[in-house]
Order: sequence, then C-alpha cells, then structure tokens
Amino acid sequence: MKLGAYTACLHDRSLDETLKILGELGLTSAEINTGGFIAAPHIPIDDILSSAAAREDYLGRFTQAGITLTGLNVNGNPLNPDPLVGPKHAADLHRTIELAALLGVKRVVTMSGLPGAHPGATAANWVVNPWDSQWLNVLDHQWNEVAVPFWRDIQARAAAADVKVCIEMHPHNLVFNPPTLQRLVEQTGATHIGAEMDPSHLFWQGIDPVAAIEHLGDLVFHAAAKDTRINEDNVRLFGVLDDRFTRTSADRNPLSLGGNNTLNQWPERPSWQFVAVGRGHGDEFWVPFLRALHAVDPDMAVNIEHEDTELDQFEGLRAAAESLTAAAGKAGI
Repeated sequence: MKLGAYTACLHDRSLDETLKILGELGLTSAEINTGGFIAAPHIPIDDILSSAAAREDYLGRFTQAGITLTGLNVNGNPLNPDPLVGPKHAADLHRTIELAALLGVKRVVTMSGLPGAHPGATAANWVVNPWDSQWLNVLDHQWNEVAVPFWRDIQARAAAADVKVCIEMHPHNLVFNPPTLQRLVEQTGATHIGAEMDPSHLFWQGIDPVAAIEHLGDLVFHAAAKDTRINEDNVRLFGVLDDRFTRTSADRNPLSLGGNNTLNQWPERPSWQFVAVGRGHGDEFWVPFLRALHAVDPDMAVNIEHEDTELDQFEGLRAAAESLTAAAGKAGI
C-alpha cells in the first residue's frame, strides 16, 4: 500500500518543492490535479500530450524524489448543464484519461457529476429525498438521458486507455453513496469505473466507510485520507443537511469553481467539518479502514486530501501524515 497526498493544498509551491515536502513527511505517493474545479499548476499538460521527452522528464522528477505518481485528479461536474462549466469539465476528464495513458498512471479520480432537473435546465439539481413522484421523474431524466450515455462513453475511453476511473462518492452528485456507485457501474456495464473511497463524505451521511469497502469489494480502486468531525451539539439543532452557507465577498478573492460559480463560506457553527486524519476519528477507525483497503488491493494508493481550515497547509499535511502512517503501522501494512 502506498501512502501519499493529493497536492492541491501545495499549489503555491513548485512541483519539485512539493515532492520534497511529501518525502520529508515519509510519504511515497502523489496525486496531481489536471483540471475540473481547480487549476493544474503541477503538471505541464500540453507538453506531456505532445512530447515523449516531456513525459520522461516529468516522471523522472517523481523518481528522483522517491515518489510514485499514483493518480490524476480531475474533480468537477462534467454533467453540469451550465454551458460555461459542464463542457469544460467533461473535456478535462477526457483529456485526463489520455494523459494518464501516456504517463502510465492507472488511476483517474473524478466525480460523477450532476445534471439539471429537465431538458433545457441551466443549473444542476440534486434530489435529496425523492418521496414525491416528480423527483423520481427528475432522477429518471438525470440518469437515463444524461449520466448513463456520458459514462458509457467514459467507460469506453478508460477501457481503451487501460485506466481505471475512480469516482469520489460526493453529495451534490448523482453518485454519492455505495448504491448509486453500483447503479452507475451496472447501468453502464462498466469494467473500468469504480470508487475512490473518501471516508470524509460518507461520515456525515451516517455511512460506515469500512462497511462500504466490504460491500463494494473490488469496485474500490483508489482511496483518499480525509477526516470529518461531527459536531454533535450543532447537529442536534441544524442536522447534517444545512443551508446556512453564505457567499464569499469579492474582496476575499472567492475560489472559482468554473463559469460564474464560486466557493461559499461555511456556517460559523457547522454540523460537521473536514479535518486532518486523526482529528475526527482515531485509530479505532483508521486502522480497520486501511486493513479493509489492503484486503481489496495490497497495492492501493491512499492519498491525504488536506481541507482542514483550522490548520495551515503544512500543519495539516504533517498531522495527517503522522496519523496515517501510525495507523498503517498498527494495521501491519
């Protein structure tokens, strides 16, 4: 098993400096962003697409640092009906599969995406609880008319490239839990589409990530190490489905998510929040989590994703790396 990090939290550093930091933390794996919601400063995409020498030089930098490039990450919404977003994110995913094949990287991480509620819609629409038949009509449209044709094409591209596409089960996407992941695989006849097991989005839904791994089995291709703290006092008042987010003002340089969309601010008293590995759940979770992943694939990469707003980029990475490697030692892997 390879323990590493998704390098988006170090986008202000050069690739070489980033790899050096990972090595100093005792990590041996890196996952690089190639498009979607955020930029791709750690990979010269055009050069790699056009030049074998550029590919050799790029991979050589990882080898020299003692780091393996285990994944390319292109999280976004390739099904977004917004014409400024969906087509670009879809093109980024297509290109990333091509990049992965050229680099010999076997894992591409992304999200399933989320369409609009009906033909002609211009905004994505997530159906949370389809108790009314109108919402089943929405889901029928989203799955049958949009998602299944798109993902059948992705399956064909991934199979031709000998690349596995790993879907992060993320709310506000059609695939957000094990049953919807299985539904996508079954309805597309996929052999090269499976799960990126990120426990952080499962925790706050009340899903046991270890049970999810055991349920999905060899559909788990790749994993993220990101923790979630459930703030029980706030959950009692607000629940886990919470709409108290606020817009990020222009003077605070909101993060663009594509088109005119930007990242909002979390509530001051969140019901749950992303934290570094070990700050939401201890070894009682991370040890069996790693063992369950190892049972599926002993060579699986588990890459830290740092989104702990209480810790800076270095503190968060270091805390996560220390907790993750300690758990791996206790797991005997």
